[in-house]
Amino acid sequence: MATALPTTDRLAEKHRSTLDQALDTIRTRAYWSPYPEHPKAYGEDGSLDAAAGLAAHQALLNTRFELDQPGTDGWTGGETSPYGPELGIEYPHADIDVLLPAMRAGMGAWRDAGAETRALVCLEILARISARTHEFAHAVMHTSGQAFMMAFQAGGPHAQDRGLEAVAYAYAEQTRTPAGRADWSKPQGKRDPLELSKEFTPVGRGIALVIGCNTFPTWNGYPGLFASLATGNPVLVKPHPRAVLPLALTVQVAREVLAESGFDPNLVALAVERPGEGIAKTLAVRPEIRIIDYTGSTAFGDWLEANARQAQVYTEKAGVNTVVVDSTDDYKGMLANLAFSLSLYSGQMCTTPQNLLIPRDGITTDQGPKSYDEVVADLAASVGGLLGDDARANGLLGALVNPDVKARLEAAAGLGEVALASREVVNPDYPDAVVRTPVVVKLDGSKPDAQAAYFSECFGPVSFAVSVDSTADALELLRRTVREKGAMTVGAYTTSADVERAVEEVCLEESAQLSLNLTGGVYVNQTAAFSDFHGSGGNPAANAALCDGAFVSNRFRVVEVRRQA
Repeated sequence: MATALPTTDRLAEKHRSTLDQALDTIRTRAYWSPYPEHPKAYGEDGSLDAAAGLAAHQALLNTRFELDQPGTDGWTGGETSPYGPELGIEYPHADIDVLLPAMRAGMGAWRDAGAETRALVCLEILARISARTHEFAHAVMHTSGQAFMMAFQAGGPHAQDRGLEAVAYAYAEQTRTPAGRADWSKPQGKRDPLELSKEFTPVGRGIALVIGCNTFPTWNGYPGLFASLATGNPVLVKPHPRAVLPLALTVQVAREVLAESGFDPNLVALAVERPGEGIAKTLAVRPEIRIIDYTGSTAFGDWLEANARQAQVYTEKAGVNTVVVDSTDDYKGMLANLAFSLSLYSGQMCTTPQNLLIPRDGITTDQGPKSYDEVVADLAASVGGLLGDDARANGLLGALVNPDVKARLEAAAGLGEVALASREVVNPDYPDAVVRTPVVVKLDGSKPDAQAAYFSECFGPVSFAVSVDSTADALELLRRTVREKGAMTVGAYTTSADVERAVEEVCLEESAQLSLNLTGGVYVNQTAAFSDFHGSGGNPAANAALCDGAFVSNRFRVVEVRRQA
C-alpha cells in the first residue's frame, strides 16, 4: 500500500510548477493563465460545469450560509440582485471582540510553515475556487450586475489570476532573504574571526482587513487577500453589503483548505455587517488590524489613510480617466474600440474612460480631416450601432449596480449638449433589471461651468467629449487631471511621433498607465495579470498598484535571530 504524502509534499506535487510559472511570468510579463476563460472548459476533473454551477448557486438562495466561525452572535443579510431577485441568504454576524483574538491564535503556526508552504496552500485555495468558477460567476453576476460572461471571466479566472499574481510576488519578496540558517564570519587578521549563526524569518504584521467593493468583489478583493495570507497574516474579509456572496464563498473555501492542510481555519474569516451598521470604520481603527485593502470612494479611502494610522493601508479610489484624441490612421478602429470601452459593464469600471479630449478644429484621420462635431457624432453612432441590438446590449452592459449610478446618468444629460442620449434596454430574462446605454455629452473645455463637470468623476455610463483649443492644451489638461484628480488609465490616439512622446512624458511624470492607439481587441479599461499593472500608486487614484513588489513587501517584516557560533 502506498504511503500518503505529507500535506506540504502533496501540495508541492500539485502546485509547485504553477508557482514556478507564475514567478517566471511576472519577470517576463508574457501572457499566461492557469485558469480557463471559456465556460466549456469546466466540468471535468471535479470542476462544476454550467448546469452544476447554476444548481450550486440556486441551492444557496434563501438559506443560512454556515461558516462555523467563533463569535457568531446572530445572522444578517439582505442582498438584492441588480437583476431584481432577492438572494435571501443569511450570513453569520460576528462579535469582533471574540473573532479577532481567535484569528490571531493560528498565526504562529502559519508563520512557522514558511513562505513556500503558505504559497502552496494559497494555490490550493485558488484551484478549488477555479473548480467552482461557474458557481462564483452567478454569485458575482447577482451582486455586481455584471453580465454573465463578464462575471464568469472577470469574477472567475481573471480574479484568480490576480490572486495568484499576488502570491507569486509575495513568495518572491519573502525569499529575497535566505530562509533558515546563514553563517557569518568576519576576518580579524591574526585573531580568530568573528562568527555568528543567523536565522531570518518573514513575520506577518497582524490581522489584515479586506474591505470589499460592490462592482468587482473578487477581482479587486483577491490581490489583497492573497498577498496578506501568503505573507503570514490572518485575513478578515468585510464584504460590501450588496456583494457578500462571492467573498463569503471565498472565505468558505479558504477555511476548508486551511483546516485540511493542518492550519487554523480562523486565519481567514468573514465580517458581514447588519443594515446601517457601518463596521468598516470600527474595524479599520482596531489595534489588531495591521493591514487594510480597500477599493471604493475617494472620501472613505482618504479617511482610511488619515485615520487607520496603526495599519498599512492600500487604497484604490476614484480617478478621472482621460483619452487624448489627436489623430489616427484607423478611424473606424478607433471609434469601435472607444465605443466598446465606454459600453462595457455600463462604464462601472474604475478604468472606464470618462473624458475624451478632442481639438475643436478637429483631427486628421485615414478618412480625411474630421471636425470635432464629426468625431463626436461618429462616436455616438458607433456606440449606438454596437448597442442597437438589445440582446447584444444586455450582454455588454449588464445592469446598473445601484440607484446612485442611475441618478448620475440621468443628471449628466443636463450638463451640456447631448450627443448620444441614454436609452432603456429591457432584459427579457430579468425584467426588473435597470439597464441603460451610455450617454455622451459635449462640453466646451474652456468654460468654467463645463470644467466643474468634467473635472469630477462621474462613475457609470457617462462620458464627456471635451473640446480643447489644441492637442497641446489637451496634454496640459491631462496633466492637471491626473495630478489633481488621479487616473487609473490614460489613452491616446496619434500618428505623430512628437505627440506620442509628449503624452508619454506626461504619463511618466504624473505616474499614469498609458495605452496608445488601441484599435483592436484590447481595450484601455482591461488589464492582464502578470503583465499589466492596474494603477500605479503614483497619483491620487490609488496608492498602490496591482500587483508589484511594493504591494506585498510591507505586509511582512524579516525578523533576525543571531547566535554565537
